[in-house]
Amino acid sequence: MFRRVLIANRGEIARRLVRACHAVGAEAVAVYSEADSELPYVAEADAAVAIGPGPAAESYLAVAAILEAARATGAEAVCPGYGFLSERADFAEAVEAAGLVWVGPPPSAMRAMADKVDARRIVAAAGVPVVPGSDGPVEPAEALAVARGLGYPLMCKAAKGGGGIGMAVVRSDEELLAALDTARARAAAAFGDAAVFLERCVENPRHIEVQVLGEAGGRVFHLFERECSVQRRHQKVIEETPSTALDDGTRRALCEAAVRAAEAVGYRSAGTVEFIHGTTGGAGHGDGADGARAFSGEAQSGGAFYFLEMNTRLQVEHPITEATLGVDLAAAMLRIAASEPSGIDPAVLRPRGHAIEFRIYAEDPVRFLPSPGLITAWEEPSGEGIRVDSGVRNGVRVSHFYDPLLAKLIVSGPDRDTVIARSEAALRHFRVEGVRNNIPAHLEVLASPEFRSGAYDTGLLDRIKARRDAAKKSAAAVAGASA
Repeated sequence: MFRRVLIANRGEIARRLVRACHAVGAEAVAVYSEADSELPYVAEADAAVAIGPGPAAESYLAVAAILEAARATGAEAVCPGYGFLSERADFAEAVEAAGLVWVGPPPSAMRAMADKVDARRIVAAAGVPVVPGSDGPVEPAEALAVARGLGYPLMCKAAKGGGGIGMAVVRSDEELLAALDTARARAAAAFGDAAVFLERCVENPRHIEVQVLGEAGGRVFHLFERECSVQRRHQKVIEETPSTALDDGTRRALCEAAVRAAEAVGYRSAGTVEFIHGTTGGAGHGDGADGARAFSGEAQSGGAFYFLEMNTRLQVEHPITEATLGVDLAAAMLRIAASEPSGIDPAVLRPRGHAIEFRIYAEDPVRFLPSPGLITAWEEPSGEGIRVDSGVRNGVRVSHFYDPLLAKLIVSGPDRDTVIARSEAALRHFRVEGVRNNIPAHLEVLASPEFRSGAYDTGLLDRIKARRDAAKKSAAAVAGASA
């Protein structure tokens, strides 16, 4: 095992990785910006190095500063967490060129999965179902012909990057060119590449991902699925496992497809293969025979699953897999990077009970706008089945420079009903003052009939908002009539 590992990240995931380093007997080196000097992970690490001012481009994305911090502290490996440089193949190669070990997948696998169009080709060749789409990036001049061949509704997606950036639903010729222009502009701004492609839209989809692990010796196995359908602006807010959408046969097929996708790129370390589950809708299956064949089984099955993308890193929601399987994924990544066995035996993996994760953000709970500021009170819930992975404490300032994630509340128990009850109690006892937060939004989801029944999809938050807006309008009308 490494003697010392540099963690190229901040906040709750840096704190989580400090614990993982200590669990495997390694020292942890933190890096921090001027805006983060008071965060808990800085004090909890065995060493900490200031790497620049608040803006991420001058600190957490500054490759030279991070590599110099590793050299100065005698670190032997670099662990990136998620976000920032975690899926940058060029950063992984720079780490290796500096004589350090990259705690993550091979750069070749990262690069293969970074381009969504190439990734679709690779996994399709491995027998993984993909939604029919354009053969490559689409230029505006050819977009109408491609769209008509596929059939509406369509998704317009950025070829590079993720997180829903540059994504739009298109339902007609009239919407297409405007959506294409917007998607290209957003993709260029976010990823430095304006390439976009078209893909058939799966209506009312469930977003389900499979955790995979590739060991140093080449074996790849899965650690079952996570449901990620509670989303705002295409970004996950609540995740749970197991998914309520899958029967045993579909679960097995989904997990086997994820392993094939990872094997196709020689994957090593922890990663996640993401799928959408549902049926296509709108004006037919397109004019092409390939499109008709691809969706021919949906009427009989009531839905199917399709490859979405692969995240070549540790996911934000990995703790619910840990809670139901009794494993430590972050520690397994460190062991694999050190060419040791992962410590996880897939032959005996059996999910136990249920788990739900809630992302606690410093944001307006209705409009989902960031709410930076000073935290004046911070009290975490505790009790049976309660875990909190937090990146802050009372008295620290939430910066406007970064994603406003404060903590993750992970709740587990013997069954889903127990977990929902524990979650409601834990959220009501989670005290955050000084910044606005989305705890009220989480409680609203837990109270919704769709979530309680398990019969929900990625449109859940939009429907909750529509009901809230309708109730306000009705109340205003009643008040106006009685005035």
